[in-house]
Amino acid sequence: MSDIDLLLENIAAGPQGSQVGAFFDFDGTLIDGYSAALYFRERVTSRDVGTGELLSTMIELFRMRARDADVTKLMEVSLRTLAGREVDELERLAHRLWRTRLAPRVYPDARRLVRAHLDAGHTVALASSATRFQAAAAAEDLGIDHLLVTKVEEAEGMLTGLVDGPILWGEGKAQAVEAFAAEHGIDLASSYAYGNGAEDVPYLETVGRPRPINPDAGLARAAEQRGWPIRRLSRPRRLTPTNVARSVGGIGGLGTGIAAGLGLGLLNQSRATALEVAATLGSSLSLAAAGVRLEVQGEEHLWSHRPAVFLFNHQSQLDVPIVGGLLRRDFTAVAKKELADNPGFALIGWLADIAYVDRSDSRQALKALEPAVNALRNGKSLAIAPEGTRSPTAKLLPFKKGAFHVAMQARVPIVPIVIRNAGELMESHSLLITPGVVQVCVLPPVPTADWTTRVELNRAANAIRQSYLDTLASWPT
Repeated sequence: MSDIDLLLENIAAGPQGSQVGAFFDFDGTLIDGYSAALYFRERVTSRDVGTGELLSTMIELFRMRARDADVTKLMEVSLRTLAGREVDELERLAHRLWRTRLAPRVYPDARRLVRAHLDAGHTVALASSATRFQAAAAAEDLGIDHLLVTKVEEAEGMLTGLVDGPILWGEGKAQAVEAFAAEHGIDLASSYAYGNGAEDVPYLETVGRPRPINPDAGLARAAEQRGWPIRRLSRPRRLTPTNVARSVGGIGGLGTGIAAGLGLGLLNQSRATALEVAATLGSSLSLAAAGVRLEVQGEEHLWSHRPAVFLFNHQSQLDVPIVGGLLRRDFTAVAKKELADNPGFALIGWLADIAYVDRSDSRQALKALEPAVNALRNGKSLAIAPEGTRSPTAKLLPFKKGAFHVAMQARVPIVPIVIRNAGELMESHSLLITPGVVQVCVLPPVPTADWTTRVELNRAANAIRQSYLDTLASWPT
């Protein structure tokens, strides 16, 4: 049994309810790496770090490593240089870095772990020496309501460069957990805590179920002395020669299918033939070369009601061959207008007669969807991502209403395609593919013939999005 299965089994067999706490360290435990380093690297890259700050930071990093010092001095140096910066500016930077840098570093099994505690009704909290600028977006994405972090002082929307209270490192984190437990009626003896560093020993000792995750040498020694079970989580290794070769093969396979489709389409003077060959052959070759296999449930719903609007949650560029391989023929799609000028996408757009929309202008976007409505009325299905963009994580983004308006106007059913883990095999803005199995669940068609008002449309759209959330939270077996 794998380490994650052992952890999940332990949670399921343990006490349930909100009186049980589940405390998660952030850096190295929920994510692979350290958020402060990623933030500092971003500031260095954007030339936002002066020579003095760079030298001070390097000195404090050396002190921490050589003398086993705590993080206090390093945080003081970092915060001091941010004095006078607007809080809103830091929050915008935090959300951008979460989407581009931190989200891909979340351990996939850490998501399962947090979900298991939430399903058990536990009170889940993120406990870290990091600031809210580093950790808040991660907590929101993972569904963690409580945030125990180092607070920074603010005045009139500006950072003062000072810490507002204790730094949650070592004993400071342990005391914060104990105070939180007293305030929320948490039984620490029945609770769980996850951490990865030697400084987490006092914090882990506050609970009856300490769980070292990916421990460093110091924590591993302490765990062995105390009889704590050690568990390890990992992310797929992406940048390997094999994965690079497979990714190139995947792109080449898709291109080969498109070329074959174009050739046969021209020979038969049929765009429909061109699309079917490109979608079927190109997707099969692309996924096979990349080492990706589809595990599909509810496949019959792909064919039972056509034409239809096929919705899919969008996680990565891997969705293109996935959806093409599922639908195969007689479909068009909707894409953001920026892709119209992308030479790699232009042939796909021409083959599928794709409608391009401007996401920044909702009125023009609805008008641009009129060709899609006509295509549906003429017997061609539509594939569309209702989120409007790729989600940087497995979390479902809000749905836009364009797809639902199109279905209502054309009087065709909506078929939800729920893709579980494409983002784990290919990150949202990456070209590298990791071999594996993508799980897909096609839900039963949702009729739209009785939709007559915007209220009915909105209600149905919310219900369909909830069906995605329910399916992703409790995957059918």
